[in-house]
Amino acid sequence: MFERSHLQELIQRVKEPRRFIQVVMGPRQVGKTTLITQLVEKISMAYHFVSADAIAATHTTWLEQQWEAARALMDQHKAPELLLIIDEIQKIEQWSETVKLLWDADSRKKRNMKVILLGSSRLLLQRGLTESLAGRFENTYMGHWSFTEMQQAFEWSADEYVWFGGYPGAAALIQDEVRWKAYVQQSLIETSISKDILMLTRVDKPALMKRLFEMGCLYSGQILSYTKMLGQLHDAGNTTTLSHYLNLLDTAGLLGGLEKYATDIIRKRASSPKFQVHNTALISAQRDANFKDVAAQPAQWGRMVESAIGAHLINHALTEKFTLYYWRERNEEVDFIIEKGGKTVALEIKSGATQRIPGMAAFQKQFNPNKVLLVGNSGMPWQDFLKLNPVELFG
Repeated sequence: MFERSHLQELIQRVKEPRRFIQVVMGPRQVGKTTLITQLVEKISMAYHFVSADAIAATHTTWLEQQWEAARALMDQHKAPELLLIIDEIQKIEQWSETVKLLWDADSRKKRNMKVILLGSSRLLLQRGLTESLAGRFENTYMGHWSFTEMQQAFEWSADEYVWFGGYPGAAALIQDEVRWKAYVQQSLIETSISKDILMLTRVDKPALMKRLFEMGCLYSGQILSYTKMLGQLHDAGNTTTLSHYLNLLDTAGLLGGLEKYATDIIRKRASSPKFQVHNTALISAQRDANFKDVAAQPAQWGRMVESAIGAHLINHALTEKFTLYYWRERNEEVDFIIEKGGKTVALEIKSGATQRIPGMAAFQKQFNPNKVLLVGNSGMPWQDFLKLNPVELFG
């Protein structure tokens, strides 16, 4: 069975003598539960593994009961330490406050309980961690699978990765595209929106948010003002609502809205967003055309390649802690700007027959980036870029 790099990190953490709270967050079906299954097979420690996804009630009583069950198991086996694992923790109301109380009670009794919390709603997890568990936790973000991981696990080509994306659970279905698309739409898209957003967050216009998601996938890689979005969506909402919904879709690992690169925060936040999917499967699954037909059309295929590169960047931005932007000034544009530790790298994507608006020279003149890189055509092959950890560009 293929093992992601997070497994060794967790094994090392569990082997440490001190207690910890480790929060593992990431989109649905990227292998969080599989990771834990592999973990408990490789350690000799007693453990208690439960999931809140299987329960109807979401109050804190269930969480307290599971914690007590872990304590009882620890006492029963006279175990010096025990690993408690709770999946889909964000479903429990006020989970972070309850975890804090239980954790602090164990601290007073010097009970060596080690805790791993898993969840698929990054927004709710981060909110709880900031508000209640400051100084008591470390977190790990598990993003969508990279090209290298899909290639190693399923022997995929770069072209297959561009079209079918990074969902390992759907990999076995790609020979039947109709079935594959139905699986992605129903088990991934619909489940992520309904369980990770609508059930957990107030959304006054769920139909508008779903249409925004569909439009964002259609326009992935393109810049669109919120005013134009409202016109396309034919809704009497407002730009603040759309911005909020786009943020919710982003935290669920579905669709992001990149900000324009600027030297001041106000100009960044006032910019029109550039749509970017977190996984190209979200585009392909909603299209009527199939893999072979799109791959044979250079313009359409070029847009898919650019979205795959953007997805590669947006996922690594979360794991490697860099910030991802675009830049555009009048008729000049740079596809992606990445920024980390005061260093800036500008990326221009030229794939297939796509024609890009020239902008790198203007960006260099105005901002003097540390590095510029052309991906595709006469630059670095896009297939190689998909194997690169973008943080290496800051070296």
